[in-house]
Amino acid sequence: MPASKKIADEVARLREQLNHHNYLYHTLDQPEISDVEFDRLFHALKALESEYPELVTDDSPTQRVGSAPLESFSQVEHEMPMLSLDNAFGDEDMRDFDRRVRTRLARSEHEGIRYTCEPKIDGVAVSLMYDDGKLVRGATRGDGTTGEDITQNVRTIEAIPLKLKGEGYPARLEIRGEVYFSLSGFEKMNADAQKSGQKVFANPRNAAAGTLRQLDSRLTAQRPLTMFAYSVGVVEGGELPTAHSDILRKLKTWGIRINPLAEAVDGVEACLKYYDRMLEQRPSLDYEIDGVVFKVDSIEEQGTLGMLTRTPRWAIAHKFPAEEGVTVLEDVEFQVGRTGAITPVARLKPVPVGGVTISNATLHNMDEVDRLGLMIGDTVVIQRAGDVIPKVVSVVQDRRPKKTRAIELPDACPACGSEVLKPEGEVIARCTGGLQCSAQRKESIRHFASRLALDIEGLGDKLVNQLVDEALIESPADLFELTEWQLVQLERMAPKSANNLLEALKKSKTTTLPRFIYSLGIQEVGESTARNLAQFFKGLEPLRVADEESLQEVPDIGPIVAKKIAHFFQQDVNNQVIDQLLANGVGWEEEAEAGNPEALVGETYVLTGTLTSLTRNEAKARLQSLGAKVSGSVSAKTSYVVAGDAAGSKLTKAQSLGVPVLDEQQLIELLEQHGA
Repeated sequence: MPASKKIADEVARLREQLNHHNYLYHTLDQPEISDVEFDRLFHALKALESEYPELVTDDSPTQRVGSAPLESFSQVEHEMPMLSLDNAFGDEDMRDFDRRVRTRLARSEHEGIRYTCEPKIDGVAVSLMYDDGKLVRGATRGDGTTGEDITQNVRTIEAIPLKLKGEGYPARLEIRGEVYFSLSGFEKMNADAQKSGQKVFANPRNAAAGTLRQLDSRLTAQRPLTMFAYSVGVVEGGELPTAHSDILRKLKTWGIRINPLAEAVDGVEACLKYYDRMLEQRPSLDYEIDGVVFKVDSIEEQGTLGMLTRTPRWAIAHKFPAEEGVTVLEDVEFQVGRTGAITPVARLKPVPVGGVTISNATLHNMDEVDRLGLMIGDTVVIQRAGDVIPKVVSVVQDRRPKKTRAIELPDACPACGSEVLKPEGEVIARCTGGLQCSAQRKESIRHFASRLALDIEGLGDKLVNQLVDEALIESPADLFELTEWQLVQLERMAPKSANNLLEALKKSKTTTLPRFIYSLGIQEVGESTARNLAQFFKGLEPLRVADEESLQEVPDIGPIVAKKIAHFFQQDVNNQVIDQLLANGVGWEEEAEAGNPEALVGETYVLTGTLTSLTRNEAKARLQSLGAKVSGSVSAKTSYVVAGDAAGSKLTKAQSLGVPVLDEQQLIELLEQHGA
């Protein structure tokens, strides 16, 4: 049934409210409602749009979740070049810049130039194109002439309006800005990533650049990017104010976020005072700045001054001095991460750097140690990388003492004593202790209990932390030896909750061989590889004794992955845990022969929408058992798209490319035809 006018009006009202509160929160930093209330409005709109999909628009606040992964970014040629800025590294450089400006404008030294001053955000420059107020394209700066089309990704950033507010904006308007991570958002993202055993980023700028270049915009949507606008490019079908500072204020009224610290001042000495003020405020800001940008405020005067080949004559970046210190490397210790990564950490003679006393610094990996030519006892230069993570940047070779010691990667894990392995061609060394390594213990148990592994309902992160911290479990196998008495001793664990967990553990004992292999957390063995291993070896024991050569016969397994799998099963501690799991009743029925494992070899399927008779994971597994590849994105090379209920953009793209589409019943018939 089509939506009534009343429903359409309610959808419009909710959108207007959400856009208004987004503007208050991101642009004005003056929220009027709580996050809970905002979420209530958002979910109300989402529910109506789900029920009446004909009411969904591209600029709806619900359309920021990201789209299907791209195969690659297309190129965008900037209609107006995105120029670089010349740099000033001291007060005299700034005064020289001011003299050049006044000379070209025929101003005397007593006639001060009006400049706009803005903190120089250490982020990623982007171009946003709005047609009739609607965001139609986002692009990276690239080389200044050509960038990459990142429209899908910038659409997920809440600080970037999908539609401009108010009225009076030009019919075509290009807004340029700097996308960045707030320091608080960056630290939380890294903490969450470390907790779940995922990659952590070295600094906010690299994180922002990597996030904007994600081919899967759904990942971009999960990361807390934001933006400050700093200028405009193309302007057609309308006029803007005649001063840069006034243009920024006008952009703010249209919903574009600008830096509240930007201001206009008269004369170069006022610029230098602003610079000193920003240098003083820098440590208290929630974002990284590496200097201040000064621009001649008058747009007419900017035009008179013109530009050089790649830099404007009317703007300059006054960079902050590097925050560095010199000290002595007293020792190097090796830490074990949650995924087994072995990281060298420099222990330093304490040294003040940028107002903070530094006694430890990251060395990243042994390749970095070799690149630096670093020895224990060396005098080193320390830098606060991105104002966050101290790192060793160089060795002062002429101050090297006679007695220094080489830095050597340990043969055994500092946490559990297991062998440390650094595969050829890889940068990171890892502990091979796996299931028994105390440093990896919590992560291995979380993985073991996860939905795609043994799917132990109720065993969340907090409970895993409690069980390990209270020394009730040391490996996944210990889970099945827990008692009600042990569990009820834990904080907030009532008898009913304890019994629910024990029932979930009992239920999880009956699993499948692919799930069991996946649950072991072997490096590089994901869901698909685990299924391939199960189908090839037909049982656990043949897999446990397989050598690298036979492992490479398994589809999609090369020499590096084969070596990691073989090494895992060669470790006594891992085999002890597996034996304990089997002894505690974890097992599976031998799977019936799954039809012809090569029936769909060479075919690629994409699943979209909601399937009712089987889950997406089940459909994926059954297709893979017939040799098919299951992809997350539609292309001209896709063989079939399987469309369930509420199929979205993937179905639309398949139809535009002429890719055959199957409904759920046709998929089931296909699987049954080949015995899967």
